[in-house]
Amino acid sequence: MDSATTTSVEVSATAFLRRKEGTGAAAETNHAASNGNEVKQETFFRKYRHVAAVHYKARPSTLSHDTQTSPSFVGFRNLMVIVLVVGNLRLVIENMQKYGNLICLTCHDFRHKDVLLGLLLYVLVPCHLFIAYLLELVAAKQARISRSQSVAKGGSASPTKDQQASFQSTWESIRKAHFVNATVALAVNSWVVYFHIHHPLIGTITELHVIIVYMKVMSYALTNRDLRHAYLHPIKGELAAVPEIYASCPYPENITMGNLTYFWWAPTLIYQPVYPRTEKIRWIFVLKRLGETACLSVFIWFCSAQYAAPVLWNSLDKMHSLDLVSIVERLLKLSTISLVIWLAGFFALFQSSLNALAEIMRFGDRSFYDDWWNSAGLGEYWRLWNKPVYQFMKRHIFSPLVARGYKMTTASLIVFFASAVLHELLVGAPTKNFLGVAFMGMLIQIPLIWVTRPLEKMKGPSGKLIGNVIFWVSFTILGQPFAALVYFYAWQAKYGSVSRRMGINEPVMLT
Repeated sequence: MDSATTTSVEVSATAFLRRKEGTGAAAETNHAASNGNEVKQETFFRKYRHVAAVHYKARPSTLSHDTQTSPSFVGFRNLMVIVLVVGNLRLVIENMQKYGNLICLTCHDFRHKDVLLGLLLYVLVPCHLFIAYLLELVAAKQARISRSQSVAKGGSASPTKDQQASFQSTWESIRKAHFVNATVALAVNSWVVYFHIHHPLIGTITELHVIIVYMKVMSYALTNRDLRHAYLHPIKGELAAVPEIYASCPYPENITMGNLTYFWWAPTLIYQPVYPRTEKIRWIFVLKRLGETACLSVFIWFCSAQYAAPVLWNSLDKMHSLDLVSIVERLLKLSTISLVIWLAGFFALFQSSLNALAEIMRFGDRSFYDDWWNSAGLGEYWRLWNKPVYQFMKRHIFSPLVARGYKMTTASLIVFFASAVLHELLVGAPTKNFLGVAFMGMLIQIPLIWVTRPLEKMKGPSGKLIGNVIFWVSFTILGQPFAALVYFYAWQAKYGSVSRRMGINEPVMLT
């Protein structure tokens, strides 16, 4: 058979070469014959496909490190989503078989006092923003008087020592007033949440709101301080430091109620007199984003009630007896659902809610996050996942400290210390337990950042792969599940009905 096949190929190849060497005159004489040759040529290639060169160049495997183009992992992403959904759905069904339907609004201890205090604080806390506006209004009026007097006297643009001393004295008074205003808002709200709001969910929402307002007040004060300095001393260097986008609303024209109200509702923690704006509001876009937020909120509630709650309840006796093996097993079981809830919450907040609010406010810059899931280390993660907070910390704490001569390491330590205090306040006040777990969890990020920083700078994908694995392990297993377990146990041991049924009445001792 081999010889017959070979002969057939050779004869057909010879015929094909003869057809290629035929004269053009013959083709013009018999057009039909030419068409017949084309059919035979197509038949030749269609019939003898076994001689095609498949291996015609050196190529690496698709998943090899030396591949020229990175493959897409969309299919694996879809598979992981399916695995997560199916795995957690199985556990939800199992919990429903064991405990019944746990989704119940009336089962939660939403006291009327908690709801009323939460609504009252939600209305009163923004008043501190308008107190900051009144302080800046007084400062702007004084700045106008000082500027007109300086121009009338024919003074130079450069500030004299007396002018500089006067500005510093005025700023010290305004800064103290802003600090007292913001601190009173944070302290009073935290005190009410800790002592008078029982339900942790209402307390957490209220505490998060006051922290946002606190950061907005500080940004409003610090930004207007620098704008006022440039206005009073319009030398070349000061004017060059003011961004061009601010030219349409220069200081002190930005000190208006409308300007502050826009900043109050804008999805940012950074105050600017002017923001990039879109031309119109796309209401269909808003409705879609709000629909996503509603659906994800229901999904989070369902997962929390039907899956996370039984896991946490079943962990109380393990935590009380310090059964380390069982605690680790609970952490691993809790890590899956906590990751699902956190990812759903992230999408609901940063992608859906903030985009809906930005569309309503015609807020143009919607870079609320970057691809933090590809982070090659903890430092990159903190720069990418929550950009509003990162931008606030960098603009108002880190960069000013570096400009004053502090080392970048020292400035980073101060930033993480401030973030740790706010995280502990956000978790500790609603749960009535300042355990320091959230505080230490933020400070532990610093050595992890130092460990993964060389991996971020390594050439090739190996270092980034290792850094990404460290990030996910520390985030999904050692981070959120552990903190959730500890604070839930502490709150239940102190106030919860579940712990009383278990007989956990003695004080909680965490070692």
